[in-house]
Amino acid sequence: QVRLVESGGGLVQAGGSLRLSCAASGIIFSRYVMGWYRQGPGKQREMVARIISDRSTDYADSVKGRFTISRDNAKNTVYLQMNSLKPEDTAVYYCNANLAYAYWGQGTQVTVSS
Repeated sequence: QVRLVESGGGLVQAGGSLRLSCAASGIIFSRYVMGWYRQGPGKQREMVARIISDRSTDYADSVKGRFTISRDNAKNTVYLQMNSLKPEDTAVYYCNANLAYAYWGQGTQVTVSS
């Protein structure tokens, strides 16, 4: 059974930081492209960041320079360090594991107050 469990969301003031974690089980973690997606109020789900390896990452233009994705294959965990948060970053953030099939976590709420 595949499980992706996110943690680390919460309420933060604009300019603050949060670190999201996603612990995976039931997959060969190192083989998967891991990603973070988000869905804001009234918006479609969008890709935030993806990581194949430490030297292969991809970011949405809106978060470049502020967010950093990383992974620890020994711990089956992917992280999203979010700095300089803005109110428009408010969303439910979802962890994604993608190979031939995409798995999703249940999401964690991030709220940035102005």
